[in-house]
Amino acid sequence: MKVLLVRLSAIGDVVHTLPVLPPLRRAGHQVSWLVEPAARELLEGHPMLDLVVVAPPAKRFSLAQARSTRQALRAGGFDVALDLQGLWKSAAWSRLAGARRTAGHETRARREPLSRLLLHEAVAVPKEAVHVIDKNLSLLRAVGVEAMGAREFPLPPLVDPAAADTRDFALLNPGGGWAGKLWPAESFGALARHLRERGLTSKVAWGPGERGLAERVAAASGGAAELAPPTTLLQLTALARRARLVVAADTGPLHLACAVGAPVVALFGPTDPARNGPFSPRDVVVRRIPPCAPCYRRGCVVHADVMATIAVGDVARAADERLARG
Repeated sequence: MKVLLVRLSAIGDVVHTLPVLPPLRRAGHQVSWLVEPAARELLEGHPMLDLVVVAPPAKRFSLAQARSTRQALRAGGFDVALDLQGLWKSAAWSRLAGARRTAGHETRARREPLSRLLLHEAVAVPKEAVHVIDKNLSLLRAVGVEAMGAREFPLPPLVDPAAADTRDFALLNPGGGWAGKLWPAESFGALARHLRERGLTSKVAWGPGERGLAERVAAASGGAAELAPPTTLLQLTALARRARLVVAADTGPLHLACAVGAPVVALFGPTDPARNGPFSPRDVVVRRIPPCAPCYRRGCVVHADVMATIAVGDVARAADERLARG
């Protein structure tokens, strides 16, 4: 069977969808993926994918690009399209792909519930599917595959951009998709000073538009932190895999670190770590819960400043605990 996965964005959500690939391939299905440009690097050239089609991003939508994408999808001759995102745009692309069947999660489990109307079939989310990874895996029941609990994260080959630096280090990631999930730069700087006392240099990761934020962390660290080299997503993943510790909020780099088994301290506020946090029992979560939690609204005034209330001392103790666990 030729299966199209529709998971357009964001980076962390694409990471959480990767575990569907191995069970689909083991079941003998051919698998393709529709994705937006920001996360395409995680998929292009992937040995488990027959085809990667890039969709125009919603913020820079182009009708010409949309037509080209539709043509590429129709040429794929898909038997089924699986909408793993639960939005109007993902459901619409699932239908535009021209697959004989389109399936997605039931209405109550979708980010935009009425988008269910565009799909042929709805799949119920079992009660035990608490983590979003298991929610994604549950959709494979539409093609006769049972894979709940799987935690395989196949990625293209990783090349470490700082392999020549053999020092033990912690990787700090202060940036992310929206401000309400982020810990202050000055707090990261203070944490770097604590980690220096534990014999660790801190490298500060940064992505597009985040260099200034990373420089603020380094400046606040009193020389305990330095900027990581510029990285692609896969290079950042390789860096995280070698780190003694990764500290990050609920962002794509956190989920990439978890995917490669890096030791993690995860910082959470409005979003729910049971749903999309670390899944290794050795990792540590530090959280402040606002009254609106769980909340996934970027502009929510209730949780706007909650991450700043996470004390440096609490994160330092969590870091010591995670380091002690190996």
